Amino acid sequence: MSDQPTSFRRSFGLLDATMIVAGSMIGSGIFLVSADITRTVGSAGWLVLIWIITGLLTLTAALSYGELSGMFPHAGGQYVYLKEAFNKLTGFLFGWSFFTVIQAGSIAAVGVAFAKFSAYMFPVLSEKHIVADLGFITISAAQLTAILLIVLLTFINTLGVKEGKWIQTGFTLAKIAALLALVLFGCFAARKHIWDANWATGFSMQRLTQDASAVHLSSYAGAGFAVIGAIAGSMVGSLFSSDSWNNVTFIAGEIKKPERNISRSLFLGTLIVTVIYVATNLVYLGVLSLREIAFAENDRVGVAAAVKIFGEKGTYIIAGLLMVSTFGCNNGLILSGARVCYTMANDGVFFKQLGKLNRNAVPARALWIQCVWASLLCLSGKYNQLLDYVIFAVLIFYILTIAGIFRLRRTRPELPRPYKAFGYPVLPLLYIVSASVICVALLVYKPLYTWPGLCIVLLGIPVYYAVWSRKA
Repeated sequence: MSDQPTSFRRSFGLLDATMIVAGSMIGSGIFLVSADITRTVGSAGWLVLIWIITGLLTLTAALSYGELSGMFPHAGGQYVYLKEAFNKLTGFLFGWSFFTVIQAGSIAAVGVAFAKFSAYMFPVLSEKHIVADLGFITISAAQLTAILLIVLLTFINTLGVKEGKWIQTGFTLAKIAALLALVLFGCFAARKHIWDANWATGFSMQRLTQDASAVHLSSYAGAGFAVIGAIAGSMVGSLFSSDSWNNVTFIAGEIKKPERNISRSLFLGTLIVTVIYVATNLVYLGVLSLREIAFAENDRVGVAAAVKIFGEKGTYIIAGLLMVSTFGCNNGLILSGARVCYTMANDGVFFKQLGKLNRNAVPARALWIQCVWASLLCLSGKYNQLLDYVIFAVLIFYILTIAGIFRLRRTRPELPRPYKAFGYPVLPLLYIVSASVICVALLVYKPLYTWPGLCIVLLGIPVYYAVWSRKA
């Protein structure tokens, strides 16, 4: 028992932390969600602008988080910030939503995405291939592959930080290089007449629909309010594709010089991904018509673009890229997510046994319970629906966390702040206002995305008072 570690080992340098940020952000979304955005906004200008707005919001939030990470360089990240800025209930509601839906649902969704793209190479892994029919549930090869991937990455991460770090850094560098190569080759494959035709739409805001005979354009009624609703609705996909950048804050206890490296990694990682995402969409506009982007088969815009760039073998090239991308993305989600469970357990608001490290100085029990829950979500087939539900909740917690900067400056001015939020108070306030406008628009125009997510968060209140409040 004397050899049992009681604290994390600081093993992540600046490069490793930056790869956690970028690797957790880049999954399969950039290859898919531009289709729905294009159907919603109907122009090349707004397609690119949606990604730029998303990137600027993400960068602003990341720069703001830098101040909080310097003040509280401990495992748990956003959970700790909310608890310290407000109270334990607020922190718990984030942790509750994070464990039950946000992180586990993301792990499940990315795992199944890995299996789906693997099926290009190995058709036997298709979701159409049923490996077990238990009567009350059927299990497809894709679901089984996703579960095996989650179990494998969980096991690797229980062996120690070094193993998970190598996978994360190596796979993230590989997929960044592959995406840059896709952008480069896409520039050579771009056609001027396609580019000019797409940009002829300018920055007009219109809805694209398609029937058997043609594609139809329709303007939004109600002008301003309807346009705001369309922008907010179209940003659901881009925000999810740019989410999980905050995962690096969950492993703050394992980062060297956290007061400096966390803020730097947040900035560098989100900047790299934002540039890649915007560049990738510019490539789409150079090789595909708006119709081909909006109505790509199964929304697989990346596959359609790769076929234009590389020919028929492009399907396999993009499938291989997506396998690398989703593998690395899931490793980052699994590695970082368990640290929140660990910190909550040590605060007395989660199962006590999860607040222990194994001999390799990692929270193995928290890793395994996360694995079990994510695997169950894989079997449920409801993870994508859950993710749609929580985008509203994710934004609410981001707003609250950045508002925490203002509150902590007033209530705890004596705390050391080795890094202060860039552009304070203007940029943090701008983020709060912008994200709040998006939330209100989603409440009005996308109720299916918002009310269920809000209910999931609020369900945590009776759970907290019934089970954990007396232990906290």
